[in-house]
Amino acid sequence: MEKQWSEMTPAEKRAARFAKWLAPPGIKFVSRRAEQTYRERVNRLIKTITLQTPDRVPVILPMGFFPAFYAGSNLKNVMYDYRELRRAWKQVIRDFDMDVFDPPALVWSARAFEMLDYKLYQWPGHGLAPDASSYQYVEGEYLKAGEYGAMLENPTDFGLRVFLPRVLGALQPFQTLPPSSPLAGMPMSYVMSFSRPEIRRAYQTLLKAGRELEKWGRAVRDCRRAAVKAGVPVLRGGFTTAPFDTLGDSLRGTQGIIMDMYRQPEKILETVERIIPLTIASAVATANASECPIISIPLHKGEDGFMSRQQYEKFYWPSLKRVLTGLINEGIVPLVFAEGRYASRLEIIRDIPRGSVIWWFEQTDLALARKYLGDIACIAGNVPASLLVTGNPSQVKDYCRRIIESAGQGGGLILNGAAFMHRGNPENLRVMMEAAREYGTYR
Repeated sequence: MEKQWSEMTPAEKRAARFAKWLAPPGIKFVSRRAEQTYRERVNRLIKTITLQTPDRVPVILPMGFFPAFYAGSNLKNVMYDYRELRRAWKQVIRDFDMDVFDPPALVWSARAFEMLDYKLYQWPGHGLAPDASSYQYVEGEYLKAGEYGAMLENPTDFGLRVFLPRVLGALQPFQTLPPSSPLAGMPMSYVMSFSRPEIRRAYQTLLKAGRELEKWGRAVRDCRRAAVKAGVPVLRGGFTTAPFDTLGDSLRGTQGIIMDMYRQPEKILETVERIIPLTIASAVATANASECPIISIPLHKGEDGFMSRQQYEKFYWPSLKRVLTGLINEGIVPLVFAEGRYASRLEIIRDIPRGSVIWWFEQTDLALARKYLGDIACIAGNVPASLLVTGNPSQVKDYCRRIIESAGQGGGLILNGAAFMHRGNPENLRVMMEAAREYGTYR
């Protein structure tokens, strides 16, 4: 008899997820050759992740929002027009030789943003110039310094009545809801809040935005399926964040979280402790709905320049490690994007199971990362975005060669950009694939 999921070891769960990645359900490939190429690409990635020796170095082309501009459109258009979104990303599938496909899951629906009066981003045509290449995050203290206690006492109630009205203008009427729960008192007392017209309008706006996001989600899924059918595996099964970043980015803001590390450190530790299981559960649910076992985790506030090593070991790494462990135990491969510099963290982050995590570095020297992590984890990076945008193909190819020679011995390396190239010369992406084939073949 087959084992139940709960009875499987982490290795068995990962093997099951890898099997699903290799043979995605419901997919009819465009040709036998596409199916064969798909399996070759996935097997190359699996061997690299698990620190075996593949046929060559795999490549992640750091496209970001590049497909929109490459297809003669822009980010604003694809955020508002899902037909344009499909057209642009499918053109890239046709025109580029790729080891993996990065779906447009970060090209959020501007229509839904506008319906909800979304406060956390500015985007092209809404706070930014119509031809802007990316978003602009809007930091704020959406959790005030004195509100930790209220949030920790009842996170759901705080999120509904305080946090959401602050970041979604359309839900401001929720501020006037009573601090109640369907489990407390008479059920009809909870339902009474829906008798107020402004509360009903807020919920109607949520339903409308949900329908809009359903349309957007279909467009993203169409792009994912088109890539897989053409023989290109999808890179990410979803996203999540480090618990400290959840608090520091979306709730307290940079200034607020820095102050809290000195003024109320115990509140930070108590809050991230509550965030850990929520982060794991959300990421697992996302991975379960995807054919790809990789969950991306961008790290924002753990880099060398933000906090000391002692602070990192106290505030950042313990909760991040527990999230990584929780995902690994469910057979998921975390793709951890260490933004900025991580040189002083390399010894610390060795404390993970061998061959279970991809560490993607932005500015950390990959030869140094290889020295500390080469026997523990797959590493990825880090062709500079500045070079991809302003350099020529010969310069990019030479830089890729040096990365492969310094950090790719015997496997365990994925060639990638240091960050996304939203605009630039398409040939600079194509030569990354050329460099992997020319310099990254293992014999």
